Amino acid sequence: MKVLLVSPVFHGYWSAFAAALEALELDVTVHCYDAGDRLGNALAHRFERSTVAAGVREAATEATIETLAAVDPDAVLVVKGDALGPDWWDELAASRARSALWLYDELSRMTYDDATLGSVGHVFSYSPDDTRALQRRGIAAEVLPDGFDSLTAFTPRPSDRVSFVGSRYPERERLLRALSDAGVPVEAFGREWSRHPWDVLRTGRWRNPGILVHRDVDRAAYYGVMAGSVATLNIHGDGHDGFSMRTYEAPGVGALQLVDRPDVAQHYEVGTETLVFESDEELIEQVRHARRDPAWARGIREAGRRRTLAEHTLVHRMRKVRAAWA
Repeated sequence: MKVLLVSPVFHGYWSAFAAALEALELDVTVHCYDAGDRLGNALAHRFERSTVAAGVREAATEATIETLAAVDPDAVLVVKGDALGPDWWDELAASRARSALWLYDELSRMTYDDATLGSVGHVFSYSPDDTRALQRRGIAAEVLPDGFDSLTAFTPRPSDRVSFVGSRYPERERLLRALSDAGVPVEAFGREWSRHPWDVLRTGRWRNPGILVHRDVDRAAYYGVMAGSVATLNIHGDGHDGFSMRTYEAPGVGALQLVDRPDVAQHYEVGTETLVFESDEELIEQVRHARRDPAWARGIREAGRRRTLAEHTLVHRMRKVRAAWA
């Protein structure tokens, strides 16, 4: 089967999705719809209603339509895709290709309408709440959680710090500062944390977070960061009912995951495969426990990795997508 994967650049996940599809013996062509002008894309993201954003959207739509015609695939998987205009969805619906859309964010943060979603063969969402809402509205939707890229090699980066990799939200910054104030060394990775002039300019994050920070790193590098850290934080905050990629990546690389969602129990055994915290005090004590008792922490790391490789890789997720095209 010849598959066209239409994906955002987003931390290089397109390569992980493509590799997972190829592991299932599918012939994959990748089109990253936002891989053009970096400055234009950054401005479009910050000023969504601007003429710049409209121009970027139009160019991305035209390029994606041209790729569809050139590849003439048997099936198309669109990841996120809300930066593409109506003409793209019309062309996809009119093509001979079977189609699927995978949403790794809440619908409330995107611009889809029911007509567009209804034109796609299969809609997958990482959000159970969104999936149920779409089903009630007559749209063929299924839950497809995020997963771990088990096909990317990485080297652990030993560190005595607690790590965090991801966007800089207020609750994440507050928790990292709480750990730091309690004497726990921490570090954060990502362009919104970075003090590099280009990162500060493109994100508008002028205030220094007051902890050790680093620029964006690629997936192999941050897998190594998580694996080598004393522990790694996974902070969802409010407004998310789906679980982030990090939920599966952290245990997948053998990290000691500290997650703020008790309902992670639907995927991992809490206390033996991952750790959950519900207060600053509990978080601080879990880190101190890991420092005092490395054997205890190592047992959780190993059990979490085994569960992930058995159930939660991106190859597992892509099997579900392939089955929808059968």
